[in-house]
Amino acid sequence: MKILFLTMNRFTGLDMHNIYSDLMECFIEHGHKPYIVTPRSKSEGEAGIEDHGDWSLLKVATGELGSKNLIEKGIATVTVESRFKRAIRKYYAKEKFDLILYSTPPITLAGAVSFVKRRDRARTYLMLKDIFPQNSVDLGMMTETGIRGLLYKYFRNKEKQLYTLSDTIGCMSKANCNYIIGHNTDIDPQKVEICPNAIKPHYVKTSIFDRNEIRRKFEIPEDKTVFLYGGNLGKPQNVPFIIECIKACNSVKDAYFVVVGSGVDYELIKSFYEKERPDNLRIYEFMPKQEFDTFVHGCDVGLVFLDYRFTIPNFPSRILSYMEAGMPIITCTDTVTDVGDVCVNNGFGWACESDSPEKFRNCIKESLLCKDAYPDMGVRAVEYLNEQYNVEKAYQSIVRE
Repeated sequence: MKILFLTMNRFTGLDMHNIYSDLMECFIEHGHKPYIVTPRSKSEGEAGIEDHGDWSLLKVATGELGSKNLIEKGIATVTVESRFKRAIRKYYAKEKFDLILYSTPPITLAGAVSFVKRRDRARTYLMLKDIFPQNSVDLGMMTETGIRGLLYKYFRNKEKQLYTLSDTIGCMSKANCNYIIGHNTDIDPQKVEICPNAIKPHYVKTSIFDRNEIRRKFEIPEDKTVFLYGGNLGKPQNVPFIIECIKACNSVKDAYFVVVGSGVDYELIKSFYEKERPDNLRIYEFMPKQEFDTFVHGCDVGLVFLDYRFTIPNFPSRILSYMEAGMPIITCTDTVTDVGDVCVNNGFGWACESDSPEKFRNCIKESLLCKDAYPDMGVRAVEYLNEQYNVEKAYQSIVRE
């Protein structure tokens, strides 16, 4: 099959080792050819194509999709479908695609998907990674009424259009499936299925010596239990709450926190770190993926944070890095996601609600009482990753008709 994959992630190659690059590699291994369309900076030119033989990469100049300016980001998001459509028409005019793959965010690719679907009579598959605009309503960035309600209605219509265009909607978890079916009664439930966040696991055994070497390199205490948060630092994570959680654990003996990430609210935690210089925290704004994958092996427990106000069930892909490294996980989230249930019910984590720093502190204390069980919990995390979140499983979900 010829696969057209539309993504808003900056796709640079198959060696990125994330949920999208590993999936494309899996398609290639099964004899298919992916044609990947990805954004790039306007300074690099309007569009450019790279032919890698068994896969193709089309880079399209877009607006600032990651801008902190909401107006600038909104304009870029609205116009991206026309830019993608124009580039596809120009560079892939002679290609006939069998399958169109695309993910949310954003939801504004409907025009490009519709164009190729009609032109090639291709099957369409939505990998639902985000439920927008409801997530913005939950966090108070949009409202369903008033002036901001007009924006909500526009994006809600785009969301419905994308669902209608999709022959199959692959959701990250059972809770995701239930939400989509329950809040979109015009969708045929038969076309909604689980297609989990998945990677091709790369297992690395790390000795105590290597672990301490990693800690020395990154100036992390060798005699502490290190709790790691790695990933986005934006509105969904509620960074002010993360700061309060770290403060609440200041008196917890043996607990040390490391935050590695970037995002619109990174400056909040940076300001806290520079002003108060907490002795139980170290932060890094950026770490190359390969370096982060090594760094993870110097830590003990992975952390997941989600804002308590969410009414949509998010399922952060960050847990895959923790599981791959054989780490137990603490989830501090809203009550509708099932990510915590997965960790707890399968014996490799703890969960608490993200409405109280004290609940988080108690969860940290509980985990510290189980330090001797960390290795066994890590083994269970690796086993579950291989059984449920191996990229082969996501691939089989997509190609199954």
